[in-house]
Amino acid sequence: MRIVIVYGSDKAQAWRDAIAAHLRDAQVDIWQPGFTQPADYAVGWTPPPQFFIDQPRLRAFFSTGAGVEHVLNNPNLPAELPIVRVEDAGMGEQMVDYCRYEVLRWMQRRDDYAAQQAAGIWRPLPASSRDEWPIGVFGLGVLGRQVAKAFAADGFPVNGFSRSSTVGEQNVRLFCEATGSDRFEAFMRASRVLMIFAPLTPSTLNRFDRKALRLLPQGAYVINVARGGLMVDDALLELLDSGHLSGAALDVFHQEPLPRQHRYWTHPKVRITPHTAAVTPIRPAAKQIAEKIRQVANNQPTSGIVERSRGY
Repeated sequence: MRIVIVYGSDKAQAWRDAIAAHLRDAQVDIWQPGFTQPADYAVGWTPPPQFFIDQPRLRAFFSTGAGVEHVLNNPNLPAELPIVRVEDAGMGEQMVDYCRYEVLRWMQRRDDYAAQQAAGIWRPLPASSRDEWPIGVFGLGVLGRQVAKAFAADGFPVNGFSRSSTVGEQNVRLFCEATGSDRFEAFMRASRVLMIFAPLTPSTLNRFDRKALRLLPQGAYVINVARGGLMVDDALLELLDSGHLSGAALDVFHQEPLPRQHRYWTHPKVRITPHTAAVTPIRPAAKQIAEKIRQVANNQPTSGIVERSRGY
């Protein structure tokens, strides 16, 4: 069995070594332009167009992250090549920490207290309880479900929005798009904090425009840890400026790195992080990918296979 790693950064060697450690009988190479030895499987992130021309005999491509648009958008991707994505592998816990930190910061008015400290003001502010902070999780995939369950366990009311699943999690109020077009509106109106976890697909591109964001209650907050393409930047900025929305924590953007002239950098109600809310941990992810390779090689069922018609 030959496996090729295609990873456009200095992490390629680390991925190669981690995969090889779990598949000792396999030949594991790092792809670079000009490498044309035929491989059975590929593991990587954002393969260049030339990669699939050089590797026409692949049996499957294993994405090193939960998102797969970096593969689906490749113009030379073979039509029938199976794509398999990483499922959690430690990313869910990171997402929980990221979202929990932002919500507690807003709920406990830490920014207000920081401003009061800078001004030398001692003034306790009105407190709020968790039942006043309903959380809305848009996208109940592996990561979204984990975050929804964590906030429910923390005592927050939690709303979950799913495109097709009608099976909810314990203590999570489910809004399913398949049961009616009004479910999205009801979900948005019921959520004080919107957390976006859905993949970027034609149906989610620019989903959160001015009309959608206006459905959130006055003073609501937004967290986007999915993909920048789900958010209409001008709409979010407009509603932050008007005061309809109180704040946003953004980890993903239409263009990355975020252009230096973008208003997000300096907006007082926006906090940005450079796509680091959940970084794929190589060791556990490599172990998971290695097991999936074994399953595919032995014609066994495996999870995480992408349905191209849905985009995830």
